[in-house]
Amino acid sequence: MVLAGPTAVGKGTVAACIREKHPDVWISVSATTRAPRPGEVDGVHYRFVDDAAFDAMIGADELLEWALVHGAHRSGTPRGPVEQTLASGRPVLLELDLQGAHQVRAAMPQALLVFLAPPSWEELVRRLIGRGTEDEPERRRRLLSAEDELAAAAEFDVTIVNRDVHQACQELVAWIRSPVDHPRPRP
Repeated sequence: MVLAGPTAVGKGTVAACIREKHPDVWISVSATTRAPRPGEVDGVHYRFVDDAAFDAMIGADELLEWALVHGAHRSGTPRGPVEQTLASGRPVLLELDLQGAHQVRAAMPQALLVFLAPPSWEELVRRLIGRGTEDEPERRRRLLSAEDELAAAAEFDVTIVNRDVHQACQELVAWIRSPVDHPRPRP
């Protein structure tokens, strides 16, 4: 299952809720070339790597997907751990941007793509500003990206509106637990 949505919608917060309350769901740890935000732990939230290490991962075809994010850094999903976890029968959740979701759809057509949407544009802006992790130029860049990201919601199988983190977490876990019981519309 892939969870994607615009910047600041709460993907990381929903994933953290699932990590805490549903440890049987394996959440992939992406590799990224960006610097850690306050409180992020290498190997838990992301695998923080430099550009040379990321280039080596691309060259060795070790990434299921990767993308340039917000025109500033690269992030990608290491392929090996995902394939090993799926082979063990454990549910897998990938928290990705839209580019990554499209690449996973191409590589793994059976993946269920879930779009996490904000209750409103104003709430999305409030969340981005409120987290205080980006300077003004970065916030502007992310909000420009968010406009395009919101327009892509129809390309996903399911949309969950993140009004409340715990409710969004429960809805997502319900899809993870019984994806075969739900229709899977395709764009």
